[in-house]
Amino acid sequence: MSGPSPFATWWATYALATGIVSVGLDSAGYEVLSRIALALACAAWVVAAAGLAQRTHGGWRAETPAALTAVAATAVLGTGFSAAGPQTLAGALLALGMLLWAVLLAAEAEGRRGTVFLRCVATQGLAVLGATLAAADAAAWLAHAALVLFWLGLALYCFALFRFQPRQVEEGRGDHWLAAGALAVSALAGAKLLDADSARLYLWNEENFATLRTTTVTLLVLALIACVALLLAELFWPRHGYDARRWATVFAAAVTAAAALAVAAALDVPWLDVAGEVLLWIAVAAWLGCTAWALASTRHARVRPRARR
Repeated sequence: MSGPSPFATWWATYALATGIVSVGLDSAGYEVLSRIALALACAAWVVAAAGLAQRTHGGWRAETPAALTAVAATAVLGTGFSAAGPQTLAGALLALGMLLWAVLLAAEAEGRRGTVFLRCVATQGLAVLGATLAAADAAAWLAHAALVLFWLGLALYCFALFRFQPRQVEEGRGDHWLAAGALAVSALAGAKLLDADSARLYLWNEENFATLRTTTVTLLVLALIACVALLLAELFWPRHGYDARRWATVFAAAVTAAAALAVAAALDVPWLDVAGEVLLWIAVAAWLGCTAWALASTRHARVRPRARR
């Protein structure tokens, strides 16, 4: 096995991007659209899992980037299922995601290009799911476990930022947007932790709440700045032609929208809720555009061999 599977990577990234679109749509109150997106994400997750199961028979190391993406997608799907109602299934996905995360975090990731941020994305995705389940089941221990994952995810982001190659801002084919997406999913995790607090649980004292609130807002602001900077870089250095790594860009846009909506709900900021919904529809448009681009690219790839004959 010489390298990671493009097949598994594509489906895992598609499941992650589509799953977070579902979470954002649910946060904005579009339940029917959210369930449709969740069903598509589930189908893609199954295909990605099947592909990884075949490819990783000889070892995990070569598949670490795709498998970490699958872990993040597992957490996002669990969050979607928790919002839909079946907490038992969401809990099972959390357990599965934690098991795979522990195995993969011990493996040596390749750390190329935007994939250096996948450890942070997977960790914070599990923090989001843990905090969501803690709020749904009134389980304080889950919230505190999610808080540990939250701070660990931030440490992993700092490590990833140190290893990130700045030239990817100019040369990256889409996965460099994970630098912004990792910040946004961290902000989403912080917002879910804030929202999990209640009089019944009393998770955080005033000092802890203030620290978590300041950190979450800072992460959201940094994510928005990073998205604007990367968008300007795309205008200065246009990327032509379809690349499967563009789904990482869709994920970054969608998770930034979901984070804005979650922070608005947790801190009761109405104008941020409006901004989050605007960002959400931009992310949906990006998802539709990337889907159409992928279909057109697949059709072109099929026609080209026939033309050579």
